Amino acid sequence: MHVVIMGCGRVGSALARGLEKLGHSVAVIDRDPSAFRRLAPEFAGTKVTGVGFDRDTLVEAGIERADAFAAVSSGDNSNIIAARVARETFGVDNVVARIYDANRAAVYQKLGIPTVATVRWTAEQVIRRLIPEGLLSEWRDPSGKVALAEVAVSPDWVGTHVGRLEQATGARVGLLTRLGEGKLPDAGTLIQEGDLVHLLVESTRLDEVVAICAAAPQESER
Repeated sequence: MHVVIMGCGRVGSALARGLEKLGHSVAVIDRDPSAFRRLAPEFAGTKVTGVGFDRDTLVEAGIERADAFAAVSSGDNSNIIAARVARETFGVDNVVARIYDANRAAVYQKLGIPTVATVRWTAEQVIRRLIPEGLLSEWRDPSGKVALAEVAVSPDWVGTHVGRLEQATGARVGLLTRLGEGKLPDAGTLIQEGDLVHLLVESTRLDEVVAICAAAPQESER
């Protein structure tokens, strides 16, 4: 993947290092060229001096081939504008905006712009949402046999009933997070674009379930 990051502060530089370690190409944008000193000397990505919602700056950073965009500067307004430009102008599906004001974060979440409240989340969790592959384990029972995990679901499951996903995986959909709010589904609930799916699953089957969710459903599962 190619990921564009706006903001090279502590979070932005941590994201850049983490993503590069995972083997992804990274471009970092910051209006202050001295901010790039936070990046490791061996950082091999692109450094672009400029405003992160400026189209020419974004193009220089490779936004036209980007798979994901993170706006993690110190300004809420700049972050949300940049996230919208990345999504609406350049068609980047995986975007996230860092927002300091939790109330504003909730509003933007309901408008369809994924947000990360600074005091509640870490760089690792931002990476998880930029790269929707695999799972994020949220809870395990004391014996370790059962886990509640946020599992990335292929876009091909959108429009499919929750019951079909449960049948295909052998797991239970504990809840959905939709537009920032939790929802208790039943078998007839349709999976919508942007839903975060939280599955209750036997720990020994986690890898199997992740693989099923990441693939398109079989015709019999639609």
